[in-house]
Amino acid sequence: MAETTVAEVMAELDALEDPRAREVNEKHGDDHGVNLSKLRGLAKRLKTQQELARELWRTENTAARLLAILICRPKAFDRDELDVMLRAARTPKVHDWLVNYVVKKSAHAEDLRLAWSPDPDPVVASAGWALTTERVAKKPEGLDLAGLLDVIEAEMKEAPDRLQWAMNHCLAQIGIEHAELRARAIGIGERLEVLKDYPTPPNCTSPFAPAWITAMVRRQHDN
Repeated sequence: MAETTVAEVMAELDALEDPRAREVNEKHGDDHGVNLSKLRGLAKRLKTQQELARELWRTENTAARLLAILICRPKAFDRDELDVMLRAARTPKVHDWLVNYVVKKSAHAEDLRLAWSPDPDPVVASAGWALTTERVAKKPEGLDLAGLLDVIEAEMKEAPDRLQWAMNHCLAQIGIEHAELRARAIGIGERLEVLKDYPTPPNCTSPFAPAWITAMVRRQHDN
């Protein structure tokens, strides 16, 4: 599909619209009705097209933005561009994919992590915490892990949902990856009780940090 136009892609996305998928997605705050497997199939066919990705992003259509994330070159965006995109990512899925598929692969990830984490907008701050969690897991050198636990202990209980979820993930990751801080991480989770009653399907790991940490550490030992 050389030289595919935005109009052609939007027509394809319209054809993939499924009212049942939209109903499910809207329960999670995502205003689109495209099955994600079909969206990935379209992205695979289009391959990487950076200019088309930029144009699709500019439509502000959620399905088009998800597709843009899948066909872009993550390293082609500059720091300010990523900052503007993140602040314009209105729906949870666009936000999550942008952070995980684009920002994490960018040379600007650390700069943006430091800029976003203290942002007054809790959704922007949640992106900063997601990047911090990634560093806890993959490159913890230089991070003040005890300091992060101090912030989580002081702020997570009252944080808005998206930010609370991101901070909780960071808490669990610290407990899983860093044995010397595990008892403290579990203790914070037990005291704050964030996500303690979160409905978790059978055979799935609870997002309640003490349960999550314990389950993942046991799995590592079993392996």
